[in-house]
Amino acid sequence: MKVPYGTLEDDMESAYPYLSKIISPQDVRKLSDKELAELAKEVRQAILDNVSRTGGHFSSNLGTVELTVAMYAAYNIPPDKVIWDTGHQAYPHKLLTGRLPRFDTLRMHKGLSGFLKRDEHELDVFGAGHAGTAISAALGFAAARDQAQGSEKVVAIAGDAAICSGMSWEALNHAGELQTDLCVVLNDNRMSIAPNVGALTNYFNRLRSRPQVQGLARQAKKVIEKIPGPAPRIAAGLRHGVTHYFAPEETGTIFEEMGFEYIGPVDGHDLPTLLEIFRNIQEVRYPVFIHALTVKGKGYDVAEEDATKWHGVVPFDLEQCEMPSKAAAPTYTSVFGDAITELGERDEKVIAITAAMPDGTGLNGFRAKLPGQYYDVGIAEQHGVTFAAGMAAGGYKPFAVIYSTFLQRGYDQVLHDVCIQNLPVRFAMDRAGLVGDDGPTHHGTFDISFLTHIPNMSLCAPRDATELREMLKFMADYEAGPSAIRYPRGNVPDNLPEGRTPVEFGKAEVLGVPGIRRGEEGNVDAVIVAVGSMVAEAWDAASRLTDVGVRALVINARWCKPLDWESVAARLSPGTLLVTVEENVRTGGFGQQLIDLLVEHEQLPQRVKVMALPDAWVTHGKQPIIRGEVGLDAAGIVQTVRASVLGRGLA
Repeated sequence: MKVPYGTLEDDMESAYPYLSKIISPQDVRKLSDKELAELAKEVRQAILDNVSRTGGHFSSNLGTVELTVAMYAAYNIPPDKVIWDTGHQAYPHKLLTGRLPRFDTLRMHKGLSGFLKRDEHELDVFGAGHAGTAISAALGFAAARDQAQGSEKVVAIAGDAAICSGMSWEALNHAGELQTDLCVVLNDNRMSIAPNVGALTNYFNRLRSRPQVQGLARQAKKVIEKIPGPAPRIAAGLRHGVTHYFAPEETGTIFEEMGFEYIGPVDGHDLPTLLEIFRNIQEVRYPVFIHALTVKGKGYDVAEEDATKWHGVVPFDLEQCEMPSKAAAPTYTSVFGDAITELGERDEKVIAITAAMPDGTGLNGFRAKLPGQYYDVGIAEQHGVTFAAGMAAGGYKPFAVIYSTFLQRGYDQVLHDVCIQNLPVRFAMDRAGLVGDDGPTHHGTFDISFLTHIPNMSLCAPRDATELREMLKFMADYEAGPSAIRYPRGNVPDNLPEGRTPVEFGKAEVLGVPGIRRGEEGNVDAVIVAVGSMVAEAWDAASRLTDVGVRALVINARWCKPLDWESVAARLSPGTLLVTVEENVRTGGFGQQLIDLLVEHEQLPQRVKVMALPDAWVTHGKQPIIRGEVGLDAAGIVQTVRASVLGRGLA
């Protein structure tokens, strides 16, 4: 469904006199350069005003304001197309495509997405959630244009971290070969979420560190402007040629050797220069690479000073420049970070590997204390997985710490380089399940399905902080093959019984029936087998069911592979309802695999309910809201069990 354009309120028009009148980029093209400068100020202010109330990706979007205004003033959009890499830099795009009236719903349930979605707006021409896709997609659009003998321009906006990914270089290589009309803009703000790493980043740093490049560009402009005769675009082209001639030899060489005309580095906040460049390249019909230097957090001092802290924000006090302190309750991420650091301190062979996400995965403490055992491979999950495989083959204990949604990008490497060779790589998958406000591109809802069908792989899921620690200890010592652990975003639960059994490979834990001594449950009305984040919900549901006279026994599965079907079968009686609960898609998930094993061993009861995620993309929104919508909360479990039990007349 497209975003409705609604009626603007008077206060919105007074707060943003230019921006409030922008319905499409065509309206941007109508403004004078002086008015565009005012528009840029309003776009930045709208981001400050709204993201401080809704939360979201903050500093990166403040850094792309002038860049976006200049592009949308120079290009004829539509039919020209701009393809964005991720959504961390595309809030100005949303504001310049008529979404100001709904910008205060950003990342809220049923509001605007924090990323680009083709079904949200017709000018979100390509969805953006994972980094490194823009250049490939843009080249695809350009090739489609060429096939149709069209003439529209195509632009790809890539971040400096995204362009370090392998997929971006594959696309650049192909674009250089095709020599078609394509503009690639590098938004170089020196950071992704964490400081960038790698030889290519060092190359960019060397270019940035040479002020003579920009100084020479300005001098060339003054000289060329005094030469009579040539048309402006010819003069501009000559100016860039003069800059290249006198600039350090390596400036742009790597891109020019790949077949691009390199322009830059340019100041990504110098609106007049950006307008001149984008307007001048309109007649170009070959690949152009524009290297724009931007400042993450531009215009908000504290965000400029600490771009990592202000990369993604919760609602905060805009005037006081303060974010609320984090909740005291531990999160799975923080517990993991502490546990992996303790393991690394005890065993120097424990290695932590991240793909540009040390903060998000809880590895900052590990990095600080054990820098010699820490590797950041950049946004290169495929390389990270095979790199871990090499370290495992070399006798070390690598933990590849990657969000569930991002491990999807390294699937072939997991299968081919790790599992076929049966190498003991440990995969720690944060954000497994429904992550909340980031939505479908970031929900980790497929890992049970795509990992457990691979031979040699084992997969566990903890019910709480203590179990997470114990499982990590087990994995550190497990050398028989690859292993993985999945855990959700958010705080660890505190409603589960403290009595617990030791973690054993492939063995579930029977929690029992709330209010009844363990081992004295007798026959029960339902057996609820829950995985990871769903164990707390299942226990809460079982407690509510006890209050209405329904005995529901809860089993903490612990392992998705190998799967402990024997412990489940031992608790089933004739007529018992079996319910499985998982925060994963149904197809190929835990429930289906348990049913398959029970059928194989002729232990399947007559009444079975598989509670899993639907065969649909779950939208963004707070975790409790979207879990409730798909029925994966205590209330949904209670409803499922009661509906079945009531049919038997037991409640």
